[in-house]
Amino acid sequence: MNKNGFDNYKYLALQSEHIRDRISRFGGKLYLEFGGKLFDDHHASRVLPGFLPDSKINMLLKLKEQAEIVVAINASDIQKSKLRGDLGIPYEQEVLRLIDAFCESGLFVSSVVITQYNNQPDAQTFEKRLEELGVKVYRHYPIPGYPRDVARIISDQGYGMNDYVETERPLIVVTGPGPGSGKMAVCLSQLYNENQRGIKAGYAKFETFPVWNLPLKHPVNLAYEAATADLNDINMIDPFHLEAYGVTTVNYNRDVEIFPVLKTMFTEIYGASPYNSPTDMGVNMAGYCITDNDTVEIAACSEIIRRYYNTLCAKIKGVASNEEIFKIELIMKQLSISSIDRPVIAAALEKEEQTGLPAAALELPDGRIVTGKTSSLLGASAALILNAVKAVGGISDGLHLISPVIIEPIQDLKVNHLGNHNPRLHMDELLVALSICAATNPTAELAMQQLQNLRGCEAHSTVILSQVDENVFRKLGINLTCEPKYQTQKLYHK
Repeated sequence: MNKNGFDNYKYLALQSEHIRDRISRFGGKLYLEFGGKLFDDHHASRVLPGFLPDSKINMLLKLKEQAEIVVAINASDIQKSKLRGDLGIPYEQEVLRLIDAFCESGLFVSSVVITQYNNQPDAQTFEKRLEELGVKVYRHYPIPGYPRDVARIISDQGYGMNDYVETERPLIVVTGPGPGSGKMAVCLSQLYNENQRGIKAGYAKFETFPVWNLPLKHPVNLAYEAATADLNDINMIDPFHLEAYGVTTVNYNRDVEIFPVLKTMFTEIYGASPYNSPTDMGVNMAGYCITDNDTVEIAACSEIIRRYYNTLCAKIKGVASNEEIFKIELIMKQLSISSIDRPVIAAALEKEEQTGLPAAALELPDGRIVTGKTSSLLGASAALILNAVKAVGGISDGLHLISPVIIEPIQDLKVNHLGNHNPRLHMDELLVALSICAATNPTAELAMQQLQNLRGCEAHSTVILSQVDENVFRKLGINLTCEPKYQTQKLYHK
């Protein structure tokens, strides 16, 4: 279950080498678009087992004296409170988290650019908040005809309308809280405005997905399409690369659409474009570091199924569309995969059918599946975690790790003092109770030590969980999916 199929050490070496080479190709100033996530790239670590979530930031730290960070965020994402799926926080909060994380790492964050700015009320509020926090903020606006009306885009009525982002270091890394943040548009706008000021600058792209030298329909590339179903990103053969070199490579629609703009811009600035294709712009070496294709394909297929269930639940919550669901269903049909390929789903549903109440299941590192049921004391997820640590630690299933003397006061606090109607312990409450018992009970302490062994495990709940339980699963590193239904018929769910 935890078998690696990716050589992270080789990846760091190759990737660093290619980024340095690209910087050397442009004298003085380089805008480097960082696609995906600089921190906590859990999507990459799930579809490429062996990829470490913070690999990109570790490479960037080697260049920290030369680099500054510009964070782009789409005003429309702010307005619709778009969430970062793996952390469950809105994009604007993710921007603040990123700034803190960069600063704590010793990297310089120079500014935030709000893209597609059209006086959205929530974007205005966020802009004001950033300024009060001492962060420089710039606005970039929608451009009619983008990306096809090249003449307008590369003019004072296009990129010329955007705020000029003041920078001071030779390497400007443009990143964002998620896909669709407008990172490339920020880079291109800056190239235009730098040129207007007589400053020569270059552009390069560091995008992990799609992997350009894997087949178009490889599960890793299709997992990227599933992850960006809300953006309707489509992987495609790079026609410019095929024409220029006679070599088939994979890119995605937004890069292919914008390439004529970039090529025209470089031609105007330098007299000729340094790139003949979108693939040329990139520096992604991930495809060269896959050591076990079968393992990677299995992991990517699992990710697609997870994305499918997450989108089904997002639809119930009102934050996803039927079109997103249909797109992922089509991807699953192309790969001939279904929920059957995620064993915890059937196990959880079977437990629910047996008990008549919500249930959950988890696949342990050795392939065993444990379940949790709803009881008068514990919710299904809390019971699942308790049963899982027992199983991993070799602790008898019939042994009570938490004394009722501990549980009953917690229930009394919840119901009689905090106004909760549900006396059952959530996962966080269970873990606090278990940690208290671990202070005097060696077996409970042994159980606590097993939590780290659950990282990377797969779990499924037969109902949509509370935010509290979802957060605990996330913090434990457990890959959770849920059936697209709530436990009750209430209209409001926390």
